[in-house]
Amino acid sequence: MDYAAKALEMHKKWQGKIRVEAPCPLNNKDDLSVAYTPGVAAPCLEIAKDKELSYTYTRRGNLVAVVTDGTAVLGLGDIGPEAGMPVMEGKCALFKAFADVDAFPLCIRSKDVDEIVRTIELLAGSFGGINLEDIAAPRCFQIEQKLKERLDIPVFHDDQHGTAVVTVAAMINALRLTGKKLEEVSAVVNGAGAAGTACTRLLMALGLKNVVVCDKVGALYEGMEGITPAQAELAAATNPEKKKGTLADVIQGADVFMGFSAPGCLTGDMVRSMAKDPIVFACANPTPEIFPEEALEAGAKVVGSGRSDYPNQINNVLAFPGIFRGALDVRAKEINDGMKVAAAKALADLIAPEDLREDNIIPSAFNKDVAPAVAAAVAQAARETGVARV
Repeated sequence: MDYAAKALEMHKKWQGKIRVEAPCPLNNKDDLSVAYTPGVAAPCLEIAKDKELSYTYTRRGNLVAVVTDGTAVLGLGDIGPEAGMPVMEGKCALFKAFADVDAFPLCIRSKDVDEIVRTIELLAGSFGGINLEDIAAPRCFQIEQKLKERLDIPVFHDDQHGTAVVTVAAMINALRLTGKKLEEVSAVVNGAGAAGTACTRLLMALGLKNVVVCDKVGALYEGMEGITPAQAELAAATNPEKKKGTLADVIQGADVFMGFSAPGCLTGDMVRSMAKDPIVFACANPTPEIFPEEALEAGAKVVGSGRSDYPNQINNVLAFPGIFRGALDVRAKEINDGMKVAAAKALADLIAPEDLREDNIIPSAFNKDVAPAVAAAVAQAARETGVARV
């Protein structure tokens, strides 16, 4: 199928992938008096006395804002907020379909960090959570951090943390297959943007010690000159041996490769230079760092990618619906590392030991057990880490 042509046809027909529906009847005078004036004054007055009651008397507790500035839309780059709207609507549709979470797109005409933060801050009383989407690094890090400091509802940058949760889940099962332990393996991450940074940090929170992060400038190491503050912070936390050079230099002998970077940057020869039974996650989309068949031919034991036409797809839809479902259910103040780790472990555990294979390390996006399992794990972790309010 020509998906581009079909998408244009259907988007024109749909004229948007989401719409507003009212659950309240509006058929007569009494209906109108209860749903609107004069009856609506009663819940308004209750909320005025206690703002937490907005979760009881409005849709706020099941409503997420999907926010972008349009600067990193899919693989298309900075195409602007209006052009990003189809993706944001799609994200909202996924929230609803996979976890019954209502979501609304907010596409902001600004690239100024403080302006974006202030806009979201002013609107936050209408939502139970904020999902940041397709915002270029390093601005995405700054926006998320400032919002977390100012808001008392979950703020989640899916390009970072959704990708990290699914990648960690896949890594847990890949390591089970290879018999290697996370704290003992050596890993190379290619791409120090949103996804690469978040994956590195979440794996380190789980016990990964020996990891080198590469970017366009090569392997990042502490004290390296000419890199951004975000890269410098990551460099200081990784690469304990201060390895220098290109991806080809530092991947030699590595057990794990994770790519969130550019098409074709990993070669078969590089895979052959890795340790025995290497794990290769090539997540650049739509063209990966190396195609799965080439990685397998070069000796990779387990291969994952971002593509749906290959096994082991690293797909964010496995994470964000259930994560928000769980966070909203307990009215969490934030989504913390404990909740993300719980989500990753729940995802990994959905593959039963007898079903675990090199081509089956992560559940399908259409597995109906995914969102409930992730939501339950996230809600429990929120309670255990003290950020749940109910």
